[in-house]
Amino acid sequence: MAEETTQRAPESRASSSSSSSSSNSSSSSSSRSHSSSRPSRSGGRKFFRRKKVCKFCTEKIDVISYRDVNLLRQFVAERGKIVPRRLTGVCTTHQRRLTRAIKQARNIALLPFAARY
Repeated sequence: MAEETTQRAPESRASSSSSSSSSNSSSSSSSRSHSSSRPSRSGGRKFFRRKKVCKFCTEKIDVISYRDVNLLRQFVAERGKIVPRRLTGVCTTHQRRLTRAIKQARNIALLPFAARY
């Protein structure tokens, strides 16, 4: 019976050490991803983010014209890219109309396709 316990002990040690080493490697990789992805803030939020509201809905602009270059430039970045709606706060339907108007204005050279270098 003493032999059985000595035989079982190395197996349990080997299995526990292999499982602990695998659990250590998985826990260390998960802890690395947490620490490197987002630093912890002790004071919570430091600024208040206002909810973005669609400019076209609030000002009741029905038609987005491709000829209104001053309006369209507000939604085009410096590099010439169309700014996404998560940044501008424009609703989905107006973002589609805005995109179509910007592309039409680009095609007839009212807006540039890209920034100058």
